[in-house]
Amino acid sequence: MAPRSNWKGYLKLSLVSCPVQLFPATTTKERVSFHLLHRDTGNRLRRKLVDPETDEEVASDEQVRGYQVAKNEYVILEEEEIDSVAIESTHTIDIETFVPRDEIDETFLDTPYYLTPDGKLAEEAFAVIREAMRQKNVVGLGRVVLYRRERPIMLEPRGKGLVATTLRYAYEVREDEDYFENIGEPEVSEEMLDLATHIIGRKMSHFDPKRFEDRYQNALLDLIKAKQTHQPIKVNVPAKPSNVVSLMDALRRSISAEQDNGKAEKADKAPARAKAAKPAAEAKPAKPAADPKPKAPVAAARRAGAKPSPKLKKAS
Repeated sequence: MAPRSNWKGYLKLSLVSCPVQLFPATTTKERVSFHLLHRDTGNRLRRKLVDPETDEEVASDEQVRGYQVAKNEYVILEEEEIDSVAIESTHTIDIETFVPRDEIDETFLDTPYYLTPDGKLAEEAFAVIREAMRQKNVVGLGRVVLYRRERPIMLEPRGKGLVATTLRYAYEVREDEDYFENIGEPEVSEEMLDLATHIIGRKMSHFDPKRFEDRYQNALLDLIKAKQTHQPIKVNVPAKPSNVVSLMDALRRSISAEQDNGKAEKADKAPARAKAAKPAAEAKPAKPAADPKPKAPVAAARRAGAKPSPKLKKAS
């Protein structure tokens, strides 16, 4: 069952518009989460907002938002005042421009959503916008207000819908030069490069998200199960990678290990293939028919490689 939409509004391209819904494309529901408990009583704890001067709990109707302008100095804003800041993107995603997808740096991608038409009457206009983008092989850029913040958003055709991915602002993405400028540029020998590309070639595959299971979560669930059933807890100490003394030697040993793994995989698959082929090899040949000269319909069926029908057998 699809989750409830967390935003409803309009998708607009110039003078064309249609009602749409925005759904979260990801979920953290299945993640292991913990509650804070009192160690002695086992009761679940609640967080309270306390005034640090009076040390008293502050009720929700006495809480108000404030923007700090100086030390211990705030501009207070009421909820209705914040809600009054309504701009166009609060209810409308206006596609302002279109760009090739590969021009958008991956570090600017934030949160993905699924965008769908809201109702049958919206489907035609939605499909026109979607297919036009698909035909031009571009993505659309607009803005949307989510959780009281306006965010840039990228719209990309996907199947019968659109994937809408919020983007980070330029000031939110740090410059890579700040981290990469001190990295040296050592010369890489052709031999080492050949060995490394050979290892990459052996590990080439296609992306399958199901291949990467959440091993940390699985280990947590095993720990919880062991505690629940009063079983001994296994303490795993992951081995740390050793320091590479000789890069060339490490590359050569990596290739040797990859080859050994490949042979082991083939050996594991071989018995399965032999087992599957065994019944066919041991199958006994069919007994010859009593009549060495079957009539025409039976002979024709056998020449064609099909089994004669029961009627044909009876006729012979």
